[in-house]
Amino acid sequence: MTWTKTKMADEVIKLFTPHSSVNLGIGLPTLIAERIPAELPLMVQSENGVLGVDGRPTSADSASPTLINAGKETISISKGASFFDSSLSFGMIRGGHIDFCVLGGMEVDVEQNLANWMIPGKKITGMGGAMDLVNGAKKVIIMMGHFNRQGAPKLLKKCVLPLTGKSVVDIVVTDHGIFKPNGSKFEVIKIAEGVLESDLKLP
Repeated sequence: MTWTKTKMADEVIKLFTPHSSVNLGIGLPTLIAERIPAELPLMVQSENGVLGVDGRPTSADSASPTLINAGKETISISKGASFFDSSLSFGMIRGGHIDFCVLGGMEVDVEQNLANWMIPGKKITGMGGAMDLVNGAKKVIIMMGHFNRQGAPKLLKKCVLPLTGKSVVDIVVTDHGIFKPNGSKFEVIKIAEGVLESDLKLP
């Protein structure tokens, strides 16, 4: 029995410290915004120019077609939210003002390298802000499935796909557990209930 996507999001949230700034990448990480408990004070930043993302609209009446995150999904905002242009947003990221960023991943290796933006021969939609985030955020968390669609593990000895960043990943949360690349192997921090260590196929 592996973790659901919402359980993965909850496990990531446990890694945040109160009063932190958090950037959530497209895909799985966007689930986190609507799972953050009210008693955990965080400021969620989106690189398209929003500080104060607060999940998704609860009704069609509260949705605005112009209020979106970096993945072009409609969002809600918290009280005190602010809006700004891309240059200021990336100034925050590149200037080291984002405490945590959570990104999806295609591959992570033991040397903390991340590949998450392209598969050679497939359509490329662009890297977005990932390259800036992995180098600018104080802590980088990768949230992804443990295996790809072909059943191959995504935690590797060495990434095969083109890299997004070198030596940047702090923690990986998959549907099988939580892992920390330390340069030579993946330390097992936590395993999902019902998953055996032999199921992990770690390098």
